[in-house]
Amino acid sequence: MKYKLLAVAIAASLGLAGCGQPEKAQEQTSNVEAPEMKGEAELGSFGVDLTARNEAVKPGDDFFMYASGTWYDNYELPADKTRYGAFTGLAERSEEQVKNIIDGLMEKSSLNAEEKLVHDFFVAYMDTDTINEKGIEPIKDVLTSIDSIENKTDLTKAFGNSWLVGSTTPIGGGMWYNRLDPNEYQLSVGVGGLGLPDRDYYLSDSERFVKIREAYVAHIEQMLNFAGEENAAEKAANILALETQIAEIQWPREKRRDRDLTLNQIERSKLSDEYPGFDWDTYFAQTGYKVPELNITQPEPVKDVIKIINEADLADWKSYLKYHTISNNADFLSEDIYLANFDFFGRTLSGQQEPRPRWKRAVSQMSGTESLGFAIGKIYVNEYFPESSKEQMAELVENLRTALGERIENLDWMSEETKVNAKEKLMAFNPKIGYPDEWQSFDGVTISDKDLVGNVRNLRTFFQDQSVERELAKTDRNRWGMTPQRVNAYYNSSFNEIVFPAAIWQPPFFDPNAEAAVNYGAIGAVIGHEMGHGFDDQGSKSDANGIQRNWWTDADRAAFEEKADMLAEQYSQYEPIEGNFVNGRNSLGENIGDVGGLAMAYHAYKLSLNGKEAPVIDGLTGDQRFFLAWAQVWKEKRTEESMLNQLRAGTHAPGRYRAQAPRNHDAWYEAFDVKPGDALYLAPEERVRIW
Repeated sequence: MKYKLLAVAIAASLGLAGCGQPEKAQEQTSNVEAPEMKGEAELGSFGVDLTARNEAVKPGDDFFMYASGTWYDNYELPADKTRYGAFTGLAERSEEQVKNIIDGLMEKSSLNAEEKLVHDFFVAYMDTDTINEKGIEPIKDVLTSIDSIENKTDLTKAFGNSWLVGSTTPIGGGMWYNRLDPNEYQLSVGVGGLGLPDRDYYLSDSERFVKIREAYVAHIEQMLNFAGEENAAEKAANILALETQIAEIQWPREKRRDRDLTLNQIERSKLSDEYPGFDWDTYFAQTGYKVPELNITQPEPVKDVIKIINEADLADWKSYLKYHTISNNADFLSEDIYLANFDFFGRTLSGQQEPRPRWKRAVSQMSGTESLGFAIGKIYVNEYFPESSKEQMAELVENLRTALGERIENLDWMSEETKVNAKEKLMAFNPKIGYPDEWQSFDGVTISDKDLVGNVRNLRTFFQDQSVERELAKTDRNRWGMTPQRVNAYYNSSFNEIVFPAAIWQPPFFDPNAEAAVNYGAIGAVIGHEMGHGFDDQGSKSDANGIQRNWWTDADRAAFEEKADMLAEQYSQYEPIEGNFVNGRNSLGENIGDVGGLAMAYHAYKLSLNGKEAPVIDGLTGDQRFFLAWAQVWKEKRTEESMLNQLRAGTHAPGRYRAQAPRNHDAWYEAFDVKPGDALYLAPEERVRIW
């Protein structure tokens, strides 16, 4: 956990959402017009790669393999990747574009202030001779300060300062938005501090996880040896035991995402009485925040972790801090330290056989919202994002808003009272497209071309200072939680906004020359997904103004929960790895987004036809092209280790199962002649229709 200002409260990342009666959508007309192809589509003749299909697979048995099976069977995952798919391919395109930008800066004779920051950071990152010469020296000051810890007060100071120096803390949080008043910032505090992806990695007795824990202890020992620690093996075992204690008291992920359970606001003056045994004043003093009020996201676990902090041996906490400081900074240290860290987190945990090229690691490090991401993004938008794409996107968003409005109006399970509130929220959706209206300033940031660790710290200090300065001010609704070059999208419930960075406006998500069904099935469903997050099991707990409150009647909420439970159960049946299933409850918000967004997009597509029949192209109907576009967005191949990580620690179902979302839509059955007996067939009453 770490102290920082999150530019936005990102409630969910990319997926899709929707519901309703597709037959009704076909009967309606609208002034929404289908975009015409103006040139040659990038993929195939109309925007879908038909060569990726495996037509030997029945769509009704495995729609993922039907849509992308030939690609899946023939694609060999590169040694430097744990997964590859449509998202990865587009992210690599964005990476190459950013690299072209940086290469251009390297050749320019005169740079402005922000360009110079980008230039010098990249040079420092790529200067392996200097980095290797320094070894572990750049973090020796932190390791020395950990050695000097003599009591719980010193330990508390180290916890409070952990983010700035790249360490880890079992108790911490970040500046968020006040869920009861989104015009205010509010510190949220919870329990973190684990080195492995999730508590299951510590608590499961299966052979797979036992072996991972054994490898983790060996890895910790190796990292401590870089610091010259004595008795490193014993210290490593103690660190695992300490983190296991923390894992035992943490809530499961599906509980941690429940917004009712995680809203526990408390005045600062009452904090020590409610959560005694921890020096909160000393802790907050390290951050600079005033904290008149805060939110405790996990009340019981916070109380329990305070007990662990007080009861565990101080020497074990010092070892814990040292290990995490080395591991978290490994990317910025000498190659031997980096490779040792990669060997565990890349190879053992994720199945990645080789590190990514160093320049890609540099681009990734620089592209975050609390690095130089917006300085790069400003150039990226100028060079790679045509204003016409923003205009087309804005139009598509409004088309999806129209479709969802009609769907809400026609819901047979929701009362008129709740429909009024739902439509009010829909109309209040604020779309952000491409890039911010106001760019992040970097005035005061110092970057050296010879000090990589120093650069990272300087940026963290800059953003923390900025966060402290804004703490008591009105929230800034112009801020973005993703940079323009990021291939993703998100919904922010506090501001009731849907955000689409520039980089996602490329094939296979969006192609101005693709046929309408394809754009609606791909980017249209993405838009619908993000809209759907405003109405998923958690996003639906906030109103049109972003305030967390119940705007439902009891009967309507019960009807919604019944449908949501059906969807959770449906996804929980998927078994990607023997004995390891999709967590349908933890991924419920994303699954509602997928199923709902797809329905919204289909509705909008039908409206765009204005009652006309879609043309048949390459032997495929409009409906077939729509659903194929959706499925190919989610084509992916990944290592088993990466799949396990996704199942245990991720909020999304794996792409293979996201591609199967159409099984909840009547139109898909008609389009591909799916019949009873097919593996994906659901009886009409079993198909989940929410939005």
